[in-house]
Amino acid sequence: MLTLVLGGARSGKSAFAESLLPSGSVYLATAQALDAEMVERVRLHRARRVGWETVEEPLDLAAALTRLDGRAVLVDCLTLWLSNVMLAERDVEAEIEALCRVLPTLAGPVAMVANEVGWGIVPDNALARAFRDHAGRLNQRIAALADRVVLVVAGLPLTLKDTRP
Repeated sequence: MLTLVLGGARSGKSAFAESLLPSGSVYLATAQALDAEMVERVRLHRARRVGWETVEEPLDLAAALTRLDGRAVLVDCLTLWLSNVMLAERDVEAEIEALCRVLPTLAGPVAMVANEVGWGIVPDNALARAFRDHAGRLNQRIAALADRVVLVVAGLPLTLKDTRP
């Protein structure tokens, strides 16, 4: 069972995704605390994650999911993972392809959180435009594989796709 939870910044998507999995699940965190703001964000997320096993993996998401196969896993978030891949100058398409190859093979339930970044203005620089474009394509690829896709706006979930029996 693969669920993709999409939404804007501070939309409630992480909290909603957390509600989909049982206590004791694995929280696969992709954030890197590279500045004071991110240190604080990570601290707040960790404080909220009581009862979760946390695995931090900023780059090798496909490998981490393979190691955790059979466990219930929440990936938070794909958007930060993508920015990490881009900043590390890795081959974005190859990394997305590796992730998409692994997802259908996993035995346990997986919930993945991602930002919807394509609803705003066109960014004024090439890196931001490339990021927005890669994020949109990544979300489309994961949504196509997902059994369920939920958009969260103002803390309210809207189911976009649900193929569960």
